[in-house]
Amino acid sequence: MDNFYRLSPALQADRLALLARHALKCWDIQPESISLIKYRENAVFKVIAGDNTYALRIHRPGYHSKVALRSELQWMAALDEAGIAVPRVIPTADNRLLVSVQTDAVPEARCIDLFAWISGNQLGSVEQGVSQNNTSIRRIYLKIGQIAAQLHNHASCWTLPDGFERHAWDADGLVGGQPFWGRFWELETLTAEQRRLLLRARTKVSDTLKALEKSPRNYSLIHADFVPENLMTDGDNVRLLDFDDAGFGWHLFELATALYFMLGDRDYAVAKTALIDGYRQCRPLPETDLALLETFLTARGFTYLGWIQDRQETETARQMTSDLVSRACRQAEKYLSGQEIAAA
Repeated sequence: MDNFYRLSPALQADRLALLARHALKCWDIQPESISLIKYRENAVFKVIAGDNTYALRIHRPGYHSKVALRSELQWMAALDEAGIAVPRVIPTADNRLLVSVQTDAVPEARCIDLFAWISGNQLGSVEQGVSQNNTSIRRIYLKIGQIAAQLHNHASCWTLPDGFERHAWDADGLVGGQPFWGRFWELETLTAEQRRLLLRARTKVSDTLKALEKSPRNYSLIHADFVPENLMTDGDNVRLLDFDDAGFGWHLFELATALYFMLGDRDYAVAKTALIDGYRQCRPLPETDLALLETFLTARGFTYLGWIQDRQETETARQMTSDLVSRACRQAEKYLSGQEIAAA
């Protein structure tokens, strides 16, 4: 099986589906059908068994430890218990949140978890953006802001379970010497001019974040991936999916993520206003904090370049590199210009 990683993504997904079928024995589930929903790094499958439908997730190896994955599921279960609209974690027959399973189809053991199915439609995708009319954008982003505030309210007062472990989207994790998603300024496709621009912006972001307070008021566990494909809409309802990137971070980074792929869209201002209004309906957001939004939008752009820097062999990275570099550079230029105007 040492040739697994030379297979096409479609053939890899076929092998992972065999692993999924084997893993479902841990839940005493005999599936009628298993179909692929998404395969970038993690693989997500739709499982139908009788009257029940589930989402099964197979984690990529080497990204999170078992402890960190279990911690993610513990927070999700706590959010669900608190009435916040997140996927319900389905424990195994012997009450485990997470299993590690290996078969001959895949070369290493994979961690696997299971969730109740969430109906609805994705708000959009990273590649295609958000496809909604102006009225829908206002309504949906108001709800997204409310959900973000509810998460932060919960995280700010939640007592972490013993042994809880998640990464941090702090100054080091975003713009340090070894950022969590990679050294974005070393991306090979960057021109010399683009690299200089990003390094200048990185210095300003770093200086700002290193001086920034980290307290339950503005820093806690965050989802860190409010991108369109992780937001399911069903009428007026919005549900948040995929806590794989959840960690400790500033609340403004959460809001910046929700807005990042709206940058340049004609409805950006509508989405931004609605997001902030929704957030403030559930949690205070002082203007002094909001003034840092451009800093966090710039940092968010850096992370996506780090993501493709460390995953250049993937089809997703190849397809998105040009757009992500353009977005990050436009935002860096805007940020530096704003900083200079403010300084003047």
